[in-house]
Amino acid sequence: MTEGGGDEKASGSAPAVFISYASQDVAIADAIVSTLERHGVACWIAPRDVTPGAQYADLIIRAINEAKVLVLVLSQNAVSSSHVGKEVERASAKHRPIIAVRTDATPLTPALEYFLSESQWIEADAQRMEAAAAKLLDAIRRLASPSSSFGAAAAAGSPSAPARGGTHAQRPLIVAAVVLAVLAIGGLLYWLSRSHTPQAVAVEAQATPAIAAPGPGRAKPAGPPPHSIAVLPFLNMSGDPKQDYFSDGLSEELLNSLAAIPDLQVAARTSSFSFKGKNADVADIARELNVGAVLEGSVRKDGNEVRITAQLINALTGFHLWSHTYDRDLKNVLALQTEIATAVTQALQATLMAGAASSVDIGGTQNPAALDAYLRGRNLERLFFDEAHARECVAAFLEAIRLDPQFAKAYVGAANAQDGYANNFAAGADEERSWMKQARANAEKAVALAPELGEAHATIAEVVERGALDFVRARSEYDRALQLSPSDVDVLLRSGVFFVTQGNAEAGIANISKAIALDQLNPVAYTRLAVALQFAHRYRESIEASDRALDFSPNSAYKHLRGLAQLLAGDLDAARQSCAPAPPSWLSHLCMAILDDKFHQHQDAEAELAEMKSQLGDGASYQYAEIYAQWGDVPQALNWLETAYRLPDPGIGTMRVDELINPLRKEPRFQVIERALKFPPQ
Repeated sequence: MTEGGGDEKASGSAPAVFISYASQDVAIADAIVSTLERHGVACWIAPRDVTPGAQYADLIIRAINEAKVLVLVLSQNAVSSSHVGKEVERASAKHRPIIAVRTDATPLTPALEYFLSESQWIEADAQRMEAAAAKLLDAIRRLASPSSSFGAAAAAGSPSAPARGGTHAQRPLIVAAVVLAVLAIGGLLYWLSRSHTPQAVAVEAQATPAIAAPGPGRAKPAGPPPHSIAVLPFLNMSGDPKQDYFSDGLSEELLNSLAAIPDLQVAARTSSFSFKGKNADVADIARELNVGAVLEGSVRKDGNEVRITAQLINALTGFHLWSHTYDRDLKNVLALQTEIATAVTQALQATLMAGAASSVDIGGTQNPAALDAYLRGRNLERLFFDEAHARECVAAFLEAIRLDPQFAKAYVGAANAQDGYANNFAAGADEERSWMKQARANAEKAVALAPELGEAHATIAEVVERGALDFVRARSEYDRALQLSPSDVDVLLRSGVFFVTQGNAEAGIANISKAIALDQLNPVAYTRLAVALQFAHRYRESIEASDRALDFSPNSAYKHLRGLAQLLAGDLDAARQSCAPAPPSWLSHLCMAILDDKFHQHQDAEAELAEMKSQLGDGASYQYAEIYAQWGDVPQALNWLETAYRLPDPGIGTMRVDELINPLRKEPRFQVIERALKFPPQ
């Protein structure tokens, strides 16, 4: 049993030091308290400071929260004590500095090694107790001082790296993303199935109102759904910031694997990763994301070896439910995957695990170099999206394919990157078609290699929709993607907008609402909702969704999107204010070209259209048709609509529900194009 934790001192002042120790080491702990308090350092130690009749666990949590430093009597007894482990974990979660007074050389458990990896150590055998006491007193005074970096960090609830009085060796080790995914599936399902509390409220995402997900300053749901979790980006412990892509990539692969489990609600990447580098408290993160548990950890990569430590935290209590450290060489990933999956399945005794474990490696790789290239590509996808980064991103995925031609997820990445390049940077229709042809070939290859990979079907759906105007095939592929990956945020967002443009607004908005429930802090998800609501002709709701996106990010493009909804709603003055802010986008040019004409400033409207044509060429043919249709120039609008069909311009896929194109609907030339597009029945 471990003693330690609890209430304030009788004087009413919060203790400076919390003493954590195993009951067998009470003599050493009492000696430490006597020395510290003799020098004016207030301590909290059980059983001395336990209030009679109080809840013991509550006192422990309160005392650790209020103390500035935790002093640990680190011995063989402490290493084997679960209570000591929980106290150390709690202090680590609250970012309190830990000083370990080590009395013997007992090897640490992986969990303790992780939590003490940055703590200060003091050796304290019988021959050096006096010197150890002096070091301890000096360390506490430095760490607990409000003027010290650690004292300030503790007061602010943020971590800092203390000076170390002693070290313990950490050999570099390795594990793959696939392996980490399997280990976490088992641990999470085991603990989450037992950790949700009576006040947890189940949320049926499909029934979520279109814009009910919370934004900054808005009310949160009453409690997290059962079996809900956020995966935070694992810390990069390699000492090289350039290795962030590797630790972030492994974290995301883990998140995606967990999201594939039907009984687990996983906060999506954008929301979970928004806390990276912010040192937020786990409980605050959980409240913001409305989850009952948080998975975090660290990655230390060195050549072909890595150490990954994962730990699951109950967001309600702050205690760690499960933790493990894995040290492996990537060359042994297959054997390790089987080993962990078998152990986890036996521990859970759940049929669910058999299917989940077998699906972890769908579309993956066992080639370390291919995995590294793939993770670099995923990282580049999220950097500032200019042409150079886009080409580098494509090259990284193609390198992964070269290293492992059976790596289906790399083909998906390449197809998405090529599709993005075609739609943003291709110089003219011929180059755009070339890029789209490559994207389709890679997407088809991904589906052929991994027919059960949901993201591959979503990618082929978008490619055939945008590049070939094959809406029937796109609908079929989206349906398959949703069947395979019902909780994949990207699949939900892509399919949602598509369904709305094809006339099925109810299903589309339901998909986007589910995505927002999983990714509540993602402004892009709200912009997808705003677009979908515009095509559903629910303009006031679209404006509100754009405002939600602006809550998270004051992006001018989000203002332009709101402006278009205001224009469609007939609020022209508000639309002009929203569409005008710089920097201009194609959407602001479109909006202002229509608005200027409505305000009888046709020369300005012509200038907006001319600027748009100079920047985008034929690539915005459909948008030119919209502008001319709103100007009342039906022949020119039909000419551009025919050009959009011939190229093809992906925007033409929205003409079924696009109100801006309404002036053309009774025209025979319009109806010929509409029949040629072969839209699926509503």
